[in-house]
Amino acid sequence: MMTAFDRFFMQMALREAEKAAADGEVPTGCVIVEPAALAGGREGALDPDPTTARILARAHNQPEMLQDATAHAEMLALTAAASAKGAWRLSGTRLYVTKEPCPMCAGAIILARVPTVVWGVSDPKRGGGTVFNIFGHPGINHHPEIVTGVLEEESRSILQDFFRKRREEKDA
Repeated sequence: MMTAFDRFFMQMALREAEKAAADGEVPTGCVIVEPAALAGGREGALDPDPTTARILARAHNQPEMLQDATAHAEMLALTAAASAKGAWRLSGTRLYVTKEPCPMCAGAIILARVPTVVWGVSDPKRGGGTVFNIFGHPGINHHPEIVTGVLEEESRSILQDFFRKRREEKDA
């Protein structure tokens, strides 16, 4: 179920994806936030107001610019968030990404102990969750909550537009 909180941060991730597209990178954007807890609320209850959350990182794909195959939006955001938080364990955070994480990024998300992963569009060919079941694999010790389909059409559209333009340029 999409909440206004999730919509807010996925829109921010989409802006990062637009930066990637403008740079000629596959348009994937990622944002990692630390939501505020509700004072006096249920254990683990989060403040639904996105303006109370701490933004730990924003990133977009940069493998071409950095000439680094690991420079995916999620990887760059995980590194920045760990630096901002002062800890590699990103407990208490939510990761927003426009496209389902690949196996490499899914593995890093698990190692970083991100409790909630929210993505826009699933990747039916290389998805770390839907194709390879990394998030749900019984052999791992951390299983994040997964929320899918948040701003799915917008996330799909930016990818389709990018690859359509790329094909048109190749054909020209």
